[in-house]
Amino acid sequence: MTTGTKDDPWELTTPPGSAVYQMWREDEVLVCRVGSTTLKYQWRAVEDLHAWLKEQHDWVPLGAADEKKPAADGTVEAWGRSDSNPVGGWYGLRTGYRGRFGMYLPPLLEELGLAVLTHDARNNSVRAS
Repeated sequence: MTTGTKDDPWELTTPPGSAVYQMWREDEVLVCRVGSTTLKYQWRAVEDLHAWLKEQHDWVPLGAADEKKPAADGTVEAWGRSDSNPVGGWYGLRTGYRGRFGMYLPPLLEELGLAVLTHDARNNSVRAS
């Protein structure tokens, strides 16, 4: 099992299986490298998302969207940028690269045993384990 460090990152696959990417923790930052692009999220997003999913008691659509595109209501993506989440807004740390929360965070929760994902070609969902 990987340790989730820069030298031993989690090797993850997007829910539809269309891309492979890496994630690791650096102090309180979760780094996500997709090809040559690096996204950064607050580390607390892992525990906060898991807690929110547990409160939902059901499958939640991922709704992944880029930062400049609107997120569909009731999705993981919308929650990850909502004023009503525990941080009061974006978990993403890099302006211009704060989106795609619904694409990249749920597979990490699945890897950590905190969630279960569907793995269809489109419209995937997640629920807490």
